[in-house]
Amino acid sequence: MSSNRRPLKSLGQNFLVDQNVVEKIINSARIQPDDAVLEIGPGRGALTDHLAERAGRLVLIEFDHALAAYHRERLKENPRVTVIDADVLKVDLDALLSETPGKWNVVANLPYNISTEVLFRLLEVHHRLSRMTLMLQKEVGDRLASEPDCSAYGVTTVLLGLWFDIRRSFIVHPGSFHPRPKVDSAILNFTPLLTPRAEVGNENIFRGVVKAAFSMRRKTLANCLKSAECTKGMDLELLLKSCDIDGRRRGETLSLEEFARLSRWLSENAPLVA
Repeated sequence: MSSNRRPLKSLGQNFLVDQNVVEKIINSARIQPDDAVLEIGPGRGALTDHLAERAGRLVLIEFDHALAAYHRERLKENPRVTVIDADVLKVDLDALLSETPGKWNVVANLPYNISTEVLFRLLEVHHRLSRMTLMLQKEVGDRLASEPDCSAYGVTTVLLGLWFDIRRSFIVHPGSFHPRPKVDSAILNFTPLLTPRAEVGNENIFRGVVKAAFSMRRKTLANCLKSAECTKGMDLELLLKSCDIDGRRRGETLSLEEFARLSRWLSENAPLVA
């Protein structure tokens, strides 16, 4: 097949066609000769050949069966490249990345409609990563780089911020794609942290607290926490007082450290409550 196939709206495809942007992304990814690189959604391959030239090993995950077959055929002579024809959300990333010693550099132009889900899947394997360079809808990028007490600040900000240093590299305008999306995109660099930014105790409790706090943005933190599984049967007044947090505040005003404080207290005390 040709690389000039029409984008599929059902898969949220917007192919990158601006070579200047391609070069900036490749430079931003800082690929080293011995790197194992995972490219999610290679599309027509705007980045793929550059990655194949630079990486020690390259794995492509492509959900579009025709494009996966196209890349498999044209790259079949390169033993360092593997093409996986699959939905990235259904791939066992931990098992895949554990097949190669060392850590992985991830490069991806993520479809807007699944970008948040993919981010959470990558968060689950943060310990296997050395760097990520991701193209995301600018709104998602703004969310990840936001601070407490602003409308963009939310669940992804806090959960990804626990394990990654996130920096916005540059903005990509709609004219760099075919077809043109309706919004700007952003290139973000994610550097995994060796230790979490804050001690949270049980990470499942931490995730539950964060999600509950943002579940009803107009409600107070105390009201939101009533819906969290990990606070069932708990004295919320005691929890908030012990953590020196005013329950009348809204979840979006809490810093990562304050969320961690709540999570630590619950991790230590929740098992004692029937």
